[in-house]
Amino acid sequence: MLASTLARADPPCAPPAAARAGTPSLPAVPSLKASIDAPIQVTSAGAEVADGGQATLRGPVTVRQGERTLTAKEATYDSANQSFDVAGNVVYHDPQLTVSGEAAQYRSGGGGRFENADFEIPARPARGHADSIAVDADGRLELEHVEYTACPADHRDWVLHARRIDIDQAAQQGFGRSVRLDFMSVPILYLPVISFPVGDARKSGFLFPEFGQSSRNGFGLAAPYYWNLAPNYDATLTPGYLSKRGATLGTEFRFLTDNSRGELHNDWVPHDSSAGRERDLFKFSERTDFTSRLRFDTNLSYASDTAYFEDFGQGPEGTSVTYLSRSARLTFLDSHWLLTGLAEQYQPIDALFFTTLPDGTRPYSPYTRAPQLTVAGRWNEGSGFGFEVRGEAVNFTRDSGIQGIRYELEPTASFTFRAPGAFLVPALGWRTTHYSLRDDPGADTTPSFSAPIATVDSGLTFERTGSTLLQTFEPRALYTYIPYRDQSTLPIFDTGLPDLNLIQLFRTQRYVGGDRLGDANQLAFGATTRYVDLASGRQLLSATLGQIYYFTPPRVLLPTETTAPAKTSDIITQVDIAAYKHWNVALGEQWDPHTQRSDLSEVRVQYKPTWDRVANLGYRYRRGLLDQVDGSFAWPIANSWNVYARHVYSLRDRAAIESLGGFEYQACCWRLRLVARRYVSSFTGTRDTGISLQLELNGLSSVGERADAFLGRSIRGYSATPSDSGLE
Repeated sequence: MLASTLARADPPCAPPAAARAGTPSLPAVPSLKASIDAPIQVTSAGAEVADGGQATLRGPVTVRQGERTLTAKEATYDSANQSFDVAGNVVYHDPQLTVSGEAAQYRSGGGGRFENADFEIPARPARGHADSIAVDADGRLELEHVEYTACPADHRDWVLHARRIDIDQAAQQGFGRSVRLDFMSVPILYLPVISFPVGDARKSGFLFPEFGQSSRNGFGLAAPYYWNLAPNYDATLTPGYLSKRGATLGTEFRFLTDNSRGELHNDWVPHDSSAGRERDLFKFSERTDFTSRLRFDTNLSYASDTAYFEDFGQGPEGTSVTYLSRSARLTFLDSHWLLTGLAEQYQPIDALFFTTLPDGTRPYSPYTRAPQLTVAGRWNEGSGFGFEVRGEAVNFTRDSGIQGIRYELEPTASFTFRAPGAFLVPALGWRTTHYSLRDDPGADTTPSFSAPIATVDSGLTFERTGSTLLQTFEPRALYTYIPYRDQSTLPIFDTGLPDLNLIQLFRTQRYVGGDRLGDANQLAFGATTRYVDLASGRQLLSATLGQIYYFTPPRVLLPTETTAPAKTSDIITQVDIAAYKHWNVALGEQWDPHTQRSDLSEVRVQYKPTWDRVANLGYRYRRGLLDQVDGSFAWPIANSWNVYARHVYSLRDRAAIESLGGFEYQACCWRLRLVARRYVSSFTGTRDTGISLQLELNGLSSVGERADAFLGRSIRGYSATPSDSGLE
């Protein structure tokens, strides 16, 4: 059988709902049970009573029983069977159903049979025609030789033809036999059985097939089966076939309990005919709250080989995967303490580094942390005094190279002075780090270092209010002093130098990770100005400029750093503008004043007047690595027609990284979307071409490969429906 599950009923001429909701509760459905025992009220223009308890009623005739109403031109009442035979313009109505035809039988206990009748289910909405319709007291329907559609009354763009359809309105489920699906009067699908929703309830069964085409994998066809196991857990099994790979099987399992939730995903290719081996990808995530303060998180990932994402990934985002993480984390939190236990391991996926480089030049994969124990405590007194302590013990392991345990402890005391528009926070701390190393012959196995950390953080806020705008000027300065400690012989387990940005500008530590404590005698200073609309509270402009001045040039370096910073750092700027109607502009720049060159640049311009109209233009630059232009848009070009496009071009390589284009036609009860893409699909620059075709039938399901998911990832600001965008 074929099933489709929708998050909500789709009103006519509205975008279709999602194909499957999370774990929704059933909406309230009007009950007809109260009408079964309700008294019958009959009105007519006249009546003739015959022997045997029969009565002939002349029209118009109206029969009411609770919330059920039956009207006709004429009727015959049989008191023995307590039934009505009605004829001529027959209309039956209850809160769940409306049926109209030329003749019917109605029983006083509820329900009846209608011949050659039209029906409508307003809550769906859905309608159709059947040679025979049987309605029982609970609102269950049996339709013979039926046509069913969720299109408006004056449209029949898609129609289900079935020998029989049974509809249980209380369970919100429909079941059909010998079914043919016509789209624009053309048969596109034949099925022996089909099941579909007539409400928001989830229903087990096959979803509509998915299909697509790519140059790497060939033609693809999949038939998802949704398995509604219980109200709080479900599964989707997706058997499929790729013409260049072979059979596939996708599995998704989701569960939700009072204390936990999680998902399991597995994509399996039993025998990849192109690669000559089995391929699969496994992902599992779970979160359990044992108490309001104790939480356990699990995230597991596994790929069968380093080329998996190149072959089966969805475009450039697949080729950017370098590692898969496996972790388990236990967290305890109360009013003062945060305690964390972590075990984490990585699977390398970077095929270029790990399969093509000689053994002696291959980089090491990240260290396994098993376990990592972290403790953090914070106490803030009402008088302004504060005390923090952070401690950590980590065991780093790897197949080769130096390994060991690192211990850290860093207590910090501070005092906060606050006044209107100003703050001053002096702080004094002490950082000590110790190692217990192994697999490093001839080296010190227990190296350590300790140093004080002194900071003074300060800031001011000036405000000026005009008739419609609020302008602020917010200067900030952070002085940091950390004496030099020689750390050149210490290992590098997890430490790196992050990009200099507005967050890093005001961080005490120059490095991320615990293997290096950067010496500092420096002043970081910056200023932000904002313009805020007083009427709406909307920020129209924000601009920040910052830099670090080094009183003493830093001496601590990572092995990958060749020289220490000069007297000053790069200049950091960030500007966000939303001042003019529907335009948004973001500018970021990292400028090296010593070389008079830009190290990092980013420009993003977006125009989004409505939820279904968005255009983007961006530029990204990183000296020596990246120089790209990115343009995209999603836009209605005519009534019911939308177009999509994106082009990412590398000025450095003089080649396109990704190009996509497509269109969408949206009618009152269906939507057709066709998108073609050409993108870099491997680290070596191999390109793949893919085509996805998706047909969404409002009130039924979608046919073809879903395209809206990667359109949302590719086109910034794109949303398939107003609810997705936050705009109604």
